[in-house]
Amino acid sequence: MARKLIVTTALPNANGPFHIGHIMEYIQADIWVRFQRMVGNVVHFVCADDAHGAPIMLKAESEGITPQELVARIAAERPKYLNGFYIGFDHWHSTDSPDNTALSQDIYRRLRAAELIYVKPVEQFYDPVKGMFLADRYLKGECPNCHAKDQYADACEVCSIVNTPADLISPYSTLSGAKPVMRTSDHYFFRLSDDRCVEFLRSWLTTPQRLQPQVLNKAREWLSGKGDEALGDWDISRDAPYFGIPIPDAPGKYFYVWLDAPVGYLAALKNYFDTGKARANGEPLSFEEFLAAPDTEQLHFIGKDIIYFHTLFWPAMLKFAGPPYKVPDHVYAHGFITVSGEKMSKSRGTGISPLRYLEIGMNPEWLRYYIAAKLNANVEDIDFNPDDFIARVNSDLVGKYVNIASRAANFISRHFGGELKFSGDTGLLAREARGIAAAVAGHYEARELGKAMREIMALADRINHDFDAHQPWVLAKDPANRTELQDVCSRALQGFRLLTVLIAPVLPEVAGRVARELFGMTRTFTWSDADVLPERINSYQHLMTRVDPKQLDVLFDVESGPKTATDANLARAEAKAATGANPARAAAKSAPAAAKAAPAATPVGTKEDSSGAATISIDEFKRVDLRVAKIANAEHVEGADKLLKLTLDLGFETRTVFAGIKSAYDPALLIGRLTVVVANLAPRKMRFGLSEGMVLAASGDEPGLYLLSPDSGAKPGMRIS
Repeated sequence: MARKLIVTTALPNANGPFHIGHIMEYIQADIWVRFQRMVGNVVHFVCADDAHGAPIMLKAESEGITPQELVARIAAERPKYLNGFYIGFDHWHSTDSPDNTALSQDIYRRLRAAELIYVKPVEQFYDPVKGMFLADRYLKGECPNCHAKDQYADACEVCSIVNTPADLISPYSTLSGAKPVMRTSDHYFFRLSDDRCVEFLRSWLTTPQRLQPQVLNKAREWLSGKGDEALGDWDISRDAPYFGIPIPDAPGKYFYVWLDAPVGYLAALKNYFDTGKARANGEPLSFEEFLAAPDTEQLHFIGKDIIYFHTLFWPAMLKFAGPPYKVPDHVYAHGFITVSGEKMSKSRGTGISPLRYLEIGMNPEWLRYYIAAKLNANVEDIDFNPDDFIARVNSDLVGKYVNIASRAANFISRHFGGELKFSGDTGLLAREARGIAAAVAGHYEARELGKAMREIMALADRINHDFDAHQPWVLAKDPANRTELQDVCSRALQGFRLLTVLIAPVLPEVAGRVARELFGMTRTFTWSDADVLPERINSYQHLMTRVDPKQLDVLFDVESGPKTATDANLARAEAKAATGANPARAAAKSAPAAAKAAPAATPVGTKEDSSGAATISIDEFKRVDLRVAKIANAEHVEGADKLLKLTLDLGFETRTVFAGIKSAYDPALLIGRLTVVVANLAPRKMRFGLSEGMVLAASGDEPGLYLLSPDSGAKPGMRIS
């Protein structure tokens, strides 16, 4: 029977854009969700912006806007990240919503009815200028131990002593600079230390597989603490002014953000159901019915820094709020992400901007694969190492995985019209595929993504080894070997199809293209496709390029900062004027630091031709892969003033190139003509599609464009040197 799952990730704070830690968590959860759907389980994957709290209120105030306007502005930027990295949430909501208000207040009323809420006075520093109570983060003063100035209320950064706000010498508010005063206010508390809560948590924590061992051990420490370390009750209220959800029957009091934030998981799910989106995705039940169903599972993917809230307060709140609320079935924590062994730091160039990654044209599936290859089921930090990133992507995805299809498909298309045929025991092939798929499925289910990737790449190694051992390029020379050649290449493509099914949760875009373009399917792969032997293929289409090390230079070039609107406009203008992807622009973007360092005048010893272009070495020229291409099709591009869409036959594959030659050529007259293409230029995403190279044309001071053509007798795919 199919499982019914609610899957969430930690809610990002709505006072800023996503960082790489968010993207890592979302990729991990998305891969797991995609696998669950491939095996036939029902998954509702939801998240929301964590929109409440003092930081958002104060940031909005500093910008002269309302908190709602700030939240809306941040929310409007979310899709470019989520869509850019193929993260497929079913619904994205906000904690600043009527749904979250209603659910949070309902849970509070139920807890109060269960006598788990009480009120007691709390003495706290108050800013008389701002007119608000101050959290520790808004207090500074002189350390009472080492007397260092401007230290925060909770700890000294100089001597590392732990302080309390009352310990500070000459404290001041970081919001106004005013000297704070002590005031007393009634606060509302959740009685987490109640025997009922403690007994429930002991039982909940010990349920097998609910938590990772490291998380379970830490939660048990908190639960069994003594004295000052004993489990304490939870202050769930804040005083006005505060941007949050009002506490019913308590004027001027608001829920502390950590009460309503996790309720946001349920609010997002409720809104997903109430707006009809769940029903549109085939869900027959209502929100309340689905949540209360005994076979519904609730799972959270979170960072290790927030396990306290998710393993103590959150399950206890849900338990004693009662049906239809249900406690989490699993809480899966992960570690942080570092860069080359260092914590994230934009100023030191050790941070990764997800938006910059996308803006400079890096393939999002490179990062999805790299993160998957690093992750396991434990609460361990993972490290992004640029050299390792390049090596893994280029070796595994291009050198092993894509390489199989690009080589074997060419033989099948050229010699057998796309027909696959197997010799020997095809039942054995299917049984082997089922066994491999079962092993990889176990790794996905257990969130051992690194193990799954190693298993997949070990299979790719075996397929490549078998293919090379039979030397199909030699078999193709003798018609007597025709049956063996077809079998060898068919087996390689069957292996490639199996690999694609196995890696589809990680590479959803590539897997979708393989299903549609290569195998002619009208749907995406499911896990049951693993043991299906394909019968035919279409011509192979280019799937993935290698990582250029220069792209990493741009990614970590903190001085140049993010692209501006002017940069984007310039890129669009170049896309229209270019005869494809522009290598000069790409080179300039790939080495901005070198460009800044170069002097304006030509250095002594550098020769230039009469046009002013610096000379290059023969080795530099050899890096450009110029090929003869036949224009198989040419057509106008709707909405483009200068572009034609060219379909190029390179002999071994077909490419699409957008060329800025519309003013000079009738597309109908270009079909069948030979031209010259830069074949190893990184594909470039344009508004009209992906341009996979550049055709060469000549131009001068006078008007006119002249497409280059090779001499008669040249064949598509021939290299130009």
